[in-house]
Amino acid sequence: MPHNSFFRRLVGYYSWYTVGFAIFLIVLAILEKEGFPRAWIGYMFMFSTIVLYAGIGVISRTSDVSEYYVAGRRVPALFNGMATAADWMSAASFISLAGGLYVMGFDGLAYILGWTGGYCLVVLLIAPYVNKFGHYTIPDFLAERYTGRYGNNVVRVLAVAFTVLVSFTYVVAQIYGVGLITSRFTGVDFSVGIFLGLASILVCSFLGGMRAITWTQVAQYIIMLIAYMIPVVWLSVKHTNVPIPQIAYGSALSKLSEREKELNADPMEQQVRAVFRHRANEYDAKIKALPKSWEDGLMEMQRHVEELKRSNASLIDIKAAGRMLAAYPKDVDEAARKWSEAKSFNLARAEPVVAHTQPFPGKTPEASDTKRNNFMALVLCLMMGTAALPHILVRYYTTPSVAEARRSVFWTLFFVMLLYITVPALAVLVKYDIYTSLVGTEFSKLPSWVSYWASVDKINPLVTISDLNLDGVVQLAEIVMDGDIVVLATPEIAGLPYVISGLIAAGGLAAALSTADGLLLTISNALSHDIYYKTADPRASTQKRVTISKLLLLVVALVAAYAASLKPGDILSMVGAAFSLAASALFAALVLGVFWKRANQQGAIAGMVVGFAVCVYYMMRTYPALGGSSINQWFGIAPISAGVFGVPAGFLTIVVVSLLTPCPDQRSNALVDHIRVP
Repeated sequence: MPHNSFFRRLVGYYSWYTVGFAIFLIVLAILEKEGFPRAWIGYMFMFSTIVLYAGIGVISRTSDVSEYYVAGRRVPALFNGMATAADWMSAASFISLAGGLYVMGFDGLAYILGWTGGYCLVVLLIAPYVNKFGHYTIPDFLAERYTGRYGNNVVRVLAVAFTVLVSFTYVVAQIYGVGLITSRFTGVDFSVGIFLGLASILVCSFLGGMRAITWTQVAQYIIMLIAYMIPVVWLSVKHTNVPIPQIAYGSALSKLSEREKELNADPMEQQVRAVFRHRANEYDAKIKALPKSWEDGLMEMQRHVEELKRSNASLIDIKAAGRMLAAYPKDVDEAARKWSEAKSFNLARAEPVVAHTQPFPGKTPEASDTKRNNFMALVLCLMMGTAALPHILVRYYTTPSVAEARRSVFWTLFFVMLLYITVPALAVLVKYDIYTSLVGTEFSKLPSWVSYWASVDKINPLVTISDLNLDGVVQLAEIVMDGDIVVLATPEIAGLPYVISGLIAAGGLAAALSTADGLLLTISNALSHDIYYKTADPRASTQKRVTISKLLLLVVALVAAYAASLKPGDILSMVGAAFSLAASALFAALVLGVFWKRANQQGAIAGMVVGFAVCVYYMMRTYPALGGSSINQWFGIAPISAGVFGVPAGFLTIVVVSLLTPCPDQRSNALVDHIRVP
């Protein structure tokens, strides 16, 4: 009965909250119509939502260990599902998933299939069992399950190390998204935007831990859903006259396919692509002429800078030439790498438009097979990574029972589905809008959103349009657009009122903040509970444990914000790496810990280390940003899917080492029996 009363109160609170948010939107729309400055509308959206989340954090503040770590284990399944969906709908899902589908077409569906399929593994293999275990963290579960001759601290410390590494990689991507949104809608520098967004993250998680984060994430999900649906419904009506985008998707896809054929046959498009082929040939000639071409190029650039200085050229021209000289390859090896990348980039731009619906496009059957293999490998990595992400699994400690944990996974999938079945429609509708509205526009009449987004990041512009064939008209091949801005720029691309742009920003910020909150809390709780309390100071008071967690949260957040300010990569790549790392390090140990009693401590230690090491080794050998090369790939598998090698290595190692070493003790077997009983 108390549980039902609590549930009804929550329904009432969030119903009023939704009504209030709708009224807020209507008021801002009226203010915009009456001439209220757009900048102030953006500020009101950003800061009112941040204040709202901070308010929930203040109201939910707590120093109780159970409330701080697992929200008192009393979150109803419906609301835990909504909070988990918000935790899940990260910057990658909200900001970058539609952008990934826009850029990759059919191949981008791997993310949707992998992430949703992962929850099937969660509900079948892990969630009910960690709920029945009933402690606070995933390292806690692994340490208790894999006891043995080394005590349980070795497994605990290893699990914490992998939890921190995986969660840190993931949280950097979220904070990068926060900086992107904040800088766009406040006009501040990207790095400053990151630390502004960080303040909101810290207020929620610092004061109330999981209790504050849970109720904040429910509020954030409601904003995300409203923010995502309004612009895509608008675009759907604009291009198909059907207000339901999931139904309009087929019609829009047919129109897009026809437009793609027209663009491939356009002589002006072919002219631009010829320019890219010519550039690729020039880079090829320079590579073949190394090292002489590098030496000649360096001397030519140095001579050019000196001539500009002697001729009293403008300071702008001298600085531009100096920047080009500074960016010139430092040695022959760097020249070979950079020029090879430039050649590949230009060759890709010289290719005809690839049909959005074409699966695994490739010039040869072998190339197509490689893309198909990468598609399947990525789906598998994302599925297993989902089932091993500590910040997702810890949410199933917060429900009051095993049955509620199972229902919670159902509601999570339902709330994720509401957005995920809309993402493909948004990608197609935006793509069609750009192919028909932006392509063919005169350069003198470019829409304002192009220049605005180009100026957000002046070093690495998010949008670049260059008149390569000098005809004064935009061709598709002349457009370079970062996938991360597709969703954020959708209202402006579609010609919607600015209030919708502010709404999208609020939704994107909610997505990034909700996941960042959960990740930072997972890291700090693992360090404070599993390292400080369980290992260093078992007699620490509850107050001291919570205080340590808060201090660690602050430190980790600042380090992650600094890492994000360095712009280490695009959001989808960083998130994909986190999933491969999580799957390789933790998935085998978690699954075998539940379903194979013979798995022992030595096997778990070896399996986690070997799985993680194989994954990292493969990434280091194949990812160019880490000094690797694509020629080192095994079976042509991309580094983002390194988990496809790490997971089998982990399973095999656990099985072999466990069979070669003594059986687990009776305590471990009793724990397995306990968590298997509903």
